[in-house]
Amino acid sequence: MSGDARREQILRTAVELFSQKGFKGTTTKEIAKAAGVSEAMVFRHFENKEVLYGAILHNKGCEEGVHRFPWEDNERLKKAVEQKDDVAVFYNIAFDALTKHEAEVGFMRLLFYSALEEHELAERFFHEFIERVYDFIGGYIKTRQKDGAFRKVKPRLAVRAFLGMLIHHSLNNILWDKNRVILNVTKQEASREFAEIFVRGLRADS
Repeated sequence: MSGDARREQILRTAVELFSQKGFKGTTTKEIAKAAGVSEAMVFRHFENKEVLYGAILHNKGCEEGVHRFPWEDNERLKKAVEQKDDVAVFYNIAFDALTKHEAEVGFMRLLFYSALEEHELAERFFHEFIERVYDFIGGYIKTRQKDGAFRKVKPRLAVRAFLGMLIHHSLNNILWDKNRVILNVTKQEASREFAEIFVRGLRADS
């Protein structure tokens, strides 16, 4: 196995263990054993557990693009923004988010643990990703308010309401209702309904 492949194997294993036991509850010895390498090999690639934890954020957020901003490579979203098709804008944002949450359950759990443990990773993730999401969505809401299409509300409060629907939906599917007993809908249906509910609540004539 090449050095790069072994590094990726250690990262994947670390995500799984951190998502199950948190940062404090996971040791480098456990990561090494689960990855099928020596602890010395872990330290050869990552100076310490903190460095390994930080590498996960960079790898998932930047290299793999798990949290690439949807407006950067989603042509449908770009077109919807240009046309000011409000429902389509929020549908595409919602669908992109729910798809990524579903694909990266381990990383999502890791982030939840990170926040509960008040680890630096949670703060880094917020400033490197979530803050930009607020800026983008809030900026679109401000534009539509100037157009007279949306009523006057605090844009960032509206953003929080919209993201709250998405995060709560994913939390239910990931943590509490894995068998979809309470609600069993497709990502497409959930995204469409969330977008409709949100936009109807914002419209000036609602």
